Amino acid sequence: MNDSDRRQALHAQTARVSWLELEKHFARGVVLRVAEELDLVEVAVCLAGDDKPAAERWLASGQLQRLDVPKARDWSQREPELWAVVVAPWVVVQERIDGA
Repeated sequence: MNDSDRRQALHAQTARVSWLELEKHFARGVVLRVAEELDLVEVAVCLAGDDKPAAERWLASGQLQRLDVPKARDWSQREPELWAVVVAPWVVVQERIDGA
């Protein structure tokens, strides 16, 4: 599958989710949080295509990270607008700010 097809497929699989839906995945340690300045689908495409340089760059900068307990508590309390896509084994999630 090329990146264009992958992008189209992942875009179609991206959906709004609640914290309740993510909680079990968080407990398994498979939720990756994407910073708001990145494109959720682009990150998913890179992960699905095993683009290690991009993933390492985002990890090093903190723009991509495993969801930690403080942020999980924050999401649980606030119930923000969250969008997610599965790139097995990961659930890649982004909080949308101001309907971005």
